[in-house]
Amino acid sequence: MQVEKKNLPGVGLRPIGIVRSAYKVQADAPRQGRLEPVESIIEIYPDYEAGLEGISAYSHLLILSWFDRGSRDTLSVERPEWGAPRGVFATRSPNRPNPIGLSLVDLLSIDSRVLRVRGLDALDGTPVLDIKPYSAAIDSPENDSLSDK
Repeated sequence: MQVEKKNLPGVGLRPIGIVRSAYKVQADAPRQGRLEPVESIIEIYPDYEAGLEGISAYSHLLILSWFDRGSRDTLSVERPEWGAPRGVFATRSPNRPNPIGLSLVDLLSIDSRVLRVRGLDALDGTPVLDIKPYSAAIDSPENDSLSDK
């Protein structure tokens, strides 16, 4: 089966905020944000403040960000413990054709447009694309496949 490559005209993303983090370059950040107890700040732009209504009811959030400093031409990733390269879509590498980051974070506090979170592996200045509440009933599968050994 041949699949035709298609570009989506008019696909545009508008950041809703920005990350303030201790991580300045990719080498500073942990392999996964949940592996380090570092706190970060997410500053939401004023135009999107109303979208935060009700978010304080959640203890965990899913943060979608744009890894703007990642390489966009990576299709294969190697790590010594894997024994063989993997395709980028079988990894959580920030270097990928569309460098969209997805992080599960702890919401520690919210003050107006400022969210204090733990578990975010984004670099300082990373654009935030979206925020969604985490739901264990929806977001955690019953039979989790842990192949990242």
